[in-house]
Amino acid sequence: MRVLLIFIDGIGLGAPDASINPFMVAHMPALLALTGGQRWTATTGIQRTARSIFIPTDPRLDVPGRPQSGTSQAAILTGLNVPQQVGRHYGPKPDAHTRALLTQTNLFQQVQALGRRAALLDGYPPGLLAQIARGKTLPSSIQYAALAAGQSLFTHDDVKAQRALTAEWTGSAWREHLKLLDTPLYTPAEAGRLLVTLARQYDFAMHSHWMTDYVGHRGPFAAAVQLLETFDGVMAGVLEAWDDEEGLVIVTSDHGNMEHIGDRHHTENDVPTLIIGAAREAFAAGFGRLTDIAPRILQLLRG
Repeated sequence: MRVLLIFIDGIGLGAPDASINPFMVAHMPALLALTGGQRWTATTGIQRTARSIFIPTDPRLDVPGRPQSGTSQAAILTGLNVPQQVGRHYGPKPDAHTRALLTQTNLFQQVQALGRRAALLDGYPPGLLAQIARGKTLPSSIQYAALAAGQSLFTHDDVKAQRALTAEWTGSAWREHLKLLDTPLYTPAEAGRLLVTLARQYDFAMHSHWMTDYVGHRGPFAAAVQLLETFDGVMAGVLEAWDDEEGLVIVTSDHGNMEHIGDRHHTENDVPTLIIGAAREAFAAGFGRLTDIAPRILQLLRG
């Protein structure tokens, strides 16, 4: 059994209002098929299809305020109520207390302790890796967890060799904005199929996408719609390549944001968790909070 965790930063289940919520207007045939045709909003509720279960998931964790990336991502990767232990929602990067918790335990480490293989499948551009190495930029909680488990973050060379994918999947942003013109280009569906191919080299693999949170803070609405439609294409490729008997594909987020374009802050909305694969019912039993993800992944990998 293996698990592919697809993390989409800053997407929540918001009001079914087409003027502010791009989930109401984006063309998402693959994603909507996984929720029985229901758009991803606060009214969707739990949905079951022949391949999937969709569960609205609590990112608040009994801590007042708006959930933040640093502590919420750490809660996903540790199974601990990190905001409660830290005393607040904190982000975007992990503070010292959060980093200590991630160093103590995280999914990448725990999977390796089972004698299994784990990897963060994102490749990172040279400039960012240099800033992290010099201490000029703090890693995100997800990056920090992989580093704490001994992984060297994948590089531009890994992306070129098809050992990793860029955060935005297709490679176009690296070419357009970073001028890394030898970055491979993929259609969204091709990127989804490659993501599955990469995940099959590990027992637990994770891919992290952050641009949804960026657009959620800044807009415009049309960019949010485009991101969702690209992600839908990626998921179409994942669904085509994935064998439901081999394990689970899990899609989740850390906090709401992009479901309310025009509010530059995070929301307190539930986030979506989508569970795809034959073992989905066992994983979903009693599931409802971000802290439920890590222990269920470990239980699945233990058999």
